[in-house]
Parts: sequence; structure tokens; C-alpha cells
Amino acid sequence: MKYKKNQFKNGLRIITVPMQETQTVTVVVMVGVGSRYESEKEAGLSHFIEHMLFKGTEKRPTALSISEELDAIGGEFNAFTSKDSTGYYVKVDAKHIDIALDVVSDMYLNSKIDEAEVEKERGTIIQELNMYEDMPMRNIGDVFESLLYPGTSLGRDIIGYKKTIESFKRADFLKYMRRFYLANDTVICVAGKIDEQKITNQIKKYFQEMPDGKKPGLKKIKEAQKTPAIKIKFKKTDQTQLILGVRAYDLYSEKRFALSLLSIILGGNMSSRLFMEVREKRGLAYYVRTNTEAFEECGYLATQAGVEHKNLTLALETILREYKKIATEKVAEKELQKAKDYIKGKMVMGMEASDEVAMFFVGQELSRREILKREGIFQRIDVVTAEDILAVAKDIFQNKKLNLAIIGPHKNELKLKKALSV
Repeated sequence: MKYKKNQFKNGLRIITVPMQETQTVTVVVMVGVGSRYESEKEAGLSHFIEHMLFKGTEKRPTALSISEELDAIGGEFNAFTSKDSTGYYVKVDAKHIDIALDVVSDMYLNSKIDEAEVEKERGTIIQELNMYEDMPMRNIGDVFESLLYPGTSLGRDIIGYKKTIESFKRADFLKYMRRFYLANDTVICVAGKIDEQKITNQIKKYFQEMPDGKKPGLKKIKEAQKTPAIKIKFKKTDQTQLILGVRAYDLYSEKRFALSLLSIILGGNMSSRLFMEVREKRGLAYYVRTNTEAFEECGYLATQAGVEHKNLTLALETILREYKKIATEKVAEKELQKAKDYIKGKMVMGMEASDEVAMFFVGQELSRREILKREGIFQRIDVVTAEDILAVAKDIFQNKKLNLAIIGPHKNELKLKKALSV
């Protein structure tokens, strides 16, 4: 898959990815700021800004003006905020690319951030926060990261606190955007059935005057865990939600390819070891899955499951047994090859859609300033050996790196701590 990268004088980067076999186009505008860049008083501001950019510009004065224009062409549009980035995207029929570009650029560059709209949106976001509190299956991830990175912005929920959401004024939004919404930290990717030169010229027309600047520094996480850690969020639920994980590698580590394969083998699909042991053989959970997360200076591997309260200890023992097994015995070549083919197959299928392609390219460029094409990633995966998997497993699956987060009606932390041993 071919792509072109252009950079303007103000540092803004454009990636164009022509896909002539599709009839759609996706535009993604992503900026390198998320919740971990916020001070305690700013908690939730990145996410609140994401909401406000849909509330109107001078050209499109209301939220309805924006949504109606995109709905009228059958467009899909949304936004997202992570710990380290914020993105806005529109996917449309290729013949409507001019409208998509005009709307997204207008939102990103010219949003009014009207005080009256801020007041109204507070209620919406607080209801979003309440919704997440009532969804333990989702909320457990926040509990786990707060355990890993306590007292830091990386360990704080992206949405922030009710008190901060209720405190923000229009001036706070504008000040924050002047600091972080910079041309030299913004990446735009357009993927699909496009004329690359025409698209580049259009984006230049919209964004060439966008200001650049020096992005504020980031306080790095210093990991110094020496014993297993547990965090219980007591809640009267019908099911216990758990995440059992270990500290792993950062965004740039070459071990990330072996780690990804390790997570697939453990709990990445319906034939994985944990799916078979936890669900199929013992009937302990409806779902169980293992995945990885990586930030600029740290990362983790974690297994999540929902179990009956009385089966919590048994579920933990089963997961830990598989952690120990993969850290002491080499995986079979057949099992390793199956994991490699699984990753490749998922990527090939994903890359048929313009939105998946756009996210694939923009994410790499923003986080690493390096783009590995699909073939390059396949090459990195292919060279991973069973010895590499074993070495990574031995490194990460140590008692001192274990972390357990729980949501449910549990209080006996000491009993659970005794069960944490690999």
C-alpha cells in the first residue's frame, strides 16, 4: 500500500493513502495531546474539548448545522480522546470528500467554544461519566491503570472528575488549545479513493496558517514496583470484573512484536490458551481476553475477565498457571505460527476499509514519527522465535510485576494477595 507524506512550513504533516478499490474516503485529524498532559485542575479538559468541537463554528453555528450537513451525505463521524492523543474523523462516499474536508477543518480550526454550549455540555459529560461508573466491564480498565500509575495523570480517568468538569470556563478551553493544538503536533491522514495532489492542496488551503509552537513537556512515569499490587473497587455487582496484568514495554521497544504474539497465544482469540482454560474447560467466564497497551515510556500486558464472585480465586489461579507455563515452556512452532497468521489475517481484513487504513497510518506517524507499512510489520512478526516469546514471558511474568484490579463485592485483599504468585 503506497502513501505520501507532506509537511508544511508550520510543521503540520499530511499523509495521503490512495485506495482505488474502495468507494469511500476517511479523513482523520489527530493531535498529540490527551488526558495525561493535563494538570490535576485540568482533569477531563482534553475530552471536554473533543465534545466542544462539534458544537458550532462561525460558518456552521450550531451542533445541528454540523451533524445535519454530514448526515445529509450519509457520513460517519465521531471523535475520541486517549491518554496521549485526540482525534476527529469523517468517513464518506468518495464523491463527498470536499464536504468532509471542509467540515472537519472548520471544526478543528474555527470552533466557537460558546460559553452557553459549555454549560449545556457539562451535563452531557457528567452523564457519560455516570454511565461508565455503571459499566464495570469498561470501568475496570480505569481501575487497573490507576493501580499501575497512582497519583499521575496517566493513572487518571480520561473523562476527569465531576468537580473539574463543573469548573471549566471558556477561557480554560482556549488557553489549553493554544498550548497544545499546534500545527507541528497535528497529523492529517486521508485514505480512500482520492486525488492525492488535489487533497494536499485543499488541506494546505485550510491549515497553512495554523500556528505552531513548542509543546509543553511531559512528566515521565518512573516504575519501581517491588511487590504484587491489588486494587479493589467495592461495588455490589452480579459479577466480579477483574484485570490481572504485568508491567511490560514502551511504545518504541523492539520487544513489542514478541509481546503482541505472546498476548495472542495467551488470550487473543477463541482458540487461545486462556479462552480454552477459563471458559471452555472450566466455564468460569463468558469472556476472557488478553491484550497489551504501550505508552511513550511504559506499557503492560493484561488479562480481563468477568466471573462469578465465588470463582474469583479459581479464575486467578487459572490465569496465573498459564502465565507460569508460558514463562517456563517454549511455545510450539505450530502455535506460534498460528498466532502470526492470526495477526496478519486481522490486519489484511482491516486494511480493506478506508477508516482502518487512515487510523493505521495517522497513529504511527503521531506516536512514533515512523510508519511501518503492513509488509514491514509482517517481517518483524515473522522473525519472532519461540525463544523470543519465552524470553519476554520470563521477563514480564514475575511476582513483583503483577497487578490485580477488581470491581465487585470483595474486601479480603490479604487473601487475594496470597493467590498472586507465578
